[in-house]
Amino acid sequence: MPYLANAAQILIEFVFGIVVGLVVLRVLLQLVRANFHNPICQFLYKATNPVLMPLRRIIPAWRRLDVAGVVLAWLLLLLKRVLIFAVLGPLPSAGGLALIAFADLIGFTLMMLLVLIIARVILSFAGSDSRHPVVPLIHQLTEPVLRPVRTRMPAPGGLDFSPMIVLLSIALLQALLVAPLLDLGVRLGMAS
Repeated sequence: MPYLANAAQILIEFVFGIVVGLVVLRVLLQLVRANFHNPICQFLYKATNPVLMPLRRIIPAWRRLDVAGVVLAWLLLLLKRVLIFAVLGPLPSAGGLALIAFADLIGFTLMMLLVLIIARVILSFAGSDSRHPVVPLIHQLTEPVLRPVRTRMPAPGGLDFSPMIVLLSIALLQALLVAPLLDLGVRLGMAS
């Protein structure tokens, strides 16, 4: 029986990882004002519009942040946690689940940024084909995070250490923000 539960958890994590990834990417692309005509942006908009457009009528954007997209990603992560707890063990309280899903959303976004920055570093070493539609998107998504560090840090010998500093910052945020929020959510969820 535990084998079946583990397999179910893997499937839930996989499916929700893809769906939440699409929504978070769309939110990030809108936040950085990525090129709407890019084929990858077109795919993301078409894939997420059926759910996001009705939700936007209820939850308006705040400045450039698509709050409806953030809420949708959080609700999806909440549903993922409910399904995982239903398969693996006792279901925590609603408050605990809400906090766990919020920590999951922060952690997911940080992990996505980490992957994008690593991809940008690899592309810079590999001399990537800049005509591929994914290359400008990676640059547009990572530049707002890397630029503030790059402007404050000298580049000794022309080497850009900003990705290393940002990756270290992401690891620290995972350890000092996401992990305590998850622990607090589990404690709140199991207390009631």
